[in-house]
Amino acid sequence: MENEKSCKPEQQQQLLYQSAELFLAYLSPSDLAFVSSASKSLYRVSKSITARRSSDASRRLEKHPIPFQNTIDKHPYSYFIYTPFSILSRPSDPIPFLQPWGRKPEESPKPISDSFGPISGCGCSCGEDCCEKRDGEEGLEECPCSSLGRRFPGFSSGEEGVMTECGAGCVCGPGCGNRSTQGGVAVKLTIVRDSRKGWGLHSGQFIPSGEFVCEYAGELLMTEEARRRQRKYDELTSHGRFSSALLVVREHLPSGKACLRVNIDATRVGNVARFINHSCDGGNLSTVLVRNSGALLPRLCFFAARDIAEGEELSFSYGDDRVRPEGLPCFCGSSCCLGTLPSEHT
Repeated sequence: MENEKSCKPEQQQQLLYQSAELFLAYLSPSDLAFVSSASKSLYRVSKSITARRSSDASRRLEKHPIPFQNTIDKHPYSYFIYTPFSILSRPSDPIPFLQPWGRKPEESPKPISDSFGPISGCGCSCGEDCCEKRDGEEGLEECPCSSLGRRFPGFSSGEEGVMTECGAGCVCGPGCGNRSTQGGVAVKLTIVRDSRKGWGLHSGQFIPSGEFVCEYAGELLMTEEARRRQRKYDELTSHGRFSSALLVVREHLPSGKACLRVNIDATRVGNVARFINHSCDGGNLSTVLVRNSGALLPRLCFFAARDIAEGEELSFSYGDDRVRPEGLPCFCGSSCCLGTLPSEHT
């Protein structure tokens, strides 16, 4: 009986720790800091959660951990909801889904193409080496899906390409060579804090020219909602340091008479691409519009425009338009820096 009684406080402490872990993992940084001041036990739990958040921004949803690195100030990480793929969002949704920071979600987000009914696709029953045409090799047929649209201007910085990959309606599996951008972040990355730019994305390894890096994932918005949010973001920016991550992608149709507009907002829900900073010289990343076979909307994907050294910051051009003469300052440091970040009418 004495041994049983002596174990009770330990068991209660362990139970409290486990319960606190489940609850505190959902809190924002400010709420987490407030709760941690209540007791030593809650402080230890909060410190453990903060360490896990700092060690991997992707919540283990990507192949490699994506850590935060900050030697500038006391911000251990940037707070946002992680999704490896873009998701549909409605104006009435306060937040698309709850997700515990510091713990892997029980159910991972699914690609938007998986949310719709059956769609057409190719009949290639291929493995890992099929549908991937390599120089000097024979016997590998190019996938029919890839012939639907593929235009690469040489992966030089600042230029845009177009390509089509196999989609949900195709017979082939995830190992198909024509699904190179569908496995999430493909390389090791680190999110680094800068005294002027804020957070930025850096390579965690050598990335050869032409290598897929990541796609720009976030909430897919209707244009009306995108404009409403941009007005709100502009207001917040004018009252203090705030940086939105709302990106408008325009794909010009073959007729040249119209374009398809896609609004991706990674401000509150997104992946690591939200940390890629602008460079006036085009940066070291090329943007490629990738459409899964049978899907209406394209995805914006980033490929290395040249060889990228380990530790080098990743960047691309946000655009050329500057509708605000006194816009946010640009700190890209390139020889052709214009002094302000690009801006346009949303």
